[in-house]
Amino acid sequence: MRGISMDQSLSIILKTFEKAEEMKAHALAAIVLDAGGRVKAFLKQDGASLMRFEIARGKAFAALAMHRSSRQVLQKAREKPPFMDTLRDMADSPIFLEAGGQLIRDEFGEIIGAIGVTGDVNEVDDICAIAGIKATGFMSDSCFDEKRAAELNIKVDPPLVDPRKK
Repeated sequence: MRGISMDQSLSIILKTFEKAEEMKAHALAAIVLDAGGRVKAFLKQDGASLMRFEIARGKAFAALAMHRSSRQVLQKAREKPPFMDTLRDMADSPIFLEAGGQLIRDEFGEIIGAIGVTGDVNEVDDICAIAGIKATGFMSDSCFDEKRAAELNIKVDPPLVDPRKK
């Protein structure tokens, strides 16, 4: 397994923040965890509220724990509460049940880390996270076509839309 470097992690976060600025998002915080769930980088924009480190970390860890976006982990929790309660009890890090956590994959589809983004509505958190991943030359689950996703057992989220636009 190839690891994600600190410089790559910081670049993903900075590109995530660039997308947030483009979208006029609220102040965000973002964390990148390596494939083992350990912190590689964390940044919080000016104006981001308290607890953003913990929330971002919980979103990224949820994605790693279940090999799917934290949006899908939240859905799993709704479908199977006892399963998720047990998983959360067993986890060595917190699992935050909210969208905004995305897996970071290399060109072969191997998971090399995850990003957790928090501070705006869930869809904006996810859109910014995916943009940061892609802009740095890595892949999110949304980058794979249906055939390759099936080969890699990737559960792709439906397309994301900014709900703030009416």
